[in-house]
Amino acid sequence: MTAEDLQDICSFLVDTAKEGGRIILAAKPSAFEATAKKNSADIVTETDQAVEAFVRGRLTERYPDFAFIGEESYQCGATIPQRPTFIVDPIDGTSNFVHGFPAVCISIGLVMGGQPTVGVVYNPFRGELWTAVKGCGAYTSFGDGEPQRLPLSKSPLQGLKPACIGIEWGSDREGPNFELNLKVFTALARTTATGGRFVNSLRCTGSAAITICRVASGQQDAFWECGSWAWDVAGAWCILTEAGGIMVDGHPGGWNPPVDNRRYLAVRPATGGQREFVEEFWSVIGSARTTYGPP
Repeated sequence: MTAEDLQDICSFLVDTAKEGGRIILAAKPSAFEATAKKNSADIVTETDQAVEAFVRGRLTERYPDFAFIGEESYQCGATIPQRPTFIVDPIDGTSNFVHGFPAVCISIGLVMGGQPTVGVVYNPFRGELWTAVKGCGAYTSFGDGEPQRLPLSKSPLQGLKPACIGIEWGSDREGPNFELNLKVFTALARTTATGGRFVNSLRCTGSAAITICRVASGQQDAFWECGSWAWDVAGAWCILTEAGGIMVDGHPGGWNPPVDNRRYLAVRPATGGQREFVEEFWSVIGSARTTYGPP
């Protein structure tokens, strides 16, 4: 597939995401209308399902030979095939959506041969769009404004202490996964006098895709989450790497994780210090592990 072909796909995904965004904007959700998938922290709305059905219909009609994986239609145990595959989160940030907090997006990624190849992330509430095509760079725009190439700023990474790091609690609020979150978040936040890393700031915005795009833009230094799914990261992953950032395993040691790894550490574009930043972050995790993803 040529670069021109991929650019055409990207343009179609942008149009599709914006049409899906109109469905989101027209909805009037409330926390009382959300249905729990697993617990009160893991929810779905009729709008999630309607947006996914719309996106799936458009993509499968235009690209019938491509596979499709969506959050709301995912079958447990399904893996990403080798043929071109759209991976879609119809509403990343559903909890934000039902509470009227505007950190909400549609995320569409095209994965080819296991690699994020096209990425589109769109926040309809702010008119904020991020896009990327492998080998062609990453861009962001607001409303009808001209696209700006990412990153918006670039400087050396200076380790954890001055960093702004995105985190998420996830839906597991007990057991080893919750305990590791507590360990990592506490170590990052505590002062050095009490054994912590005393990072500049931790941010929890409720949308992995948007946060990874912020990292790609250079607006945050990193994002770490264990428990995300491929649809949370596939679109933003392409945007991150095309901007010059890196995605590694959320557990120590994995420099080239698969898209469906379920454990992710995204690090911003930088003129130096990316590898050292990753290794310092991994040292906070130590020998602790979650139950997510491959061993």
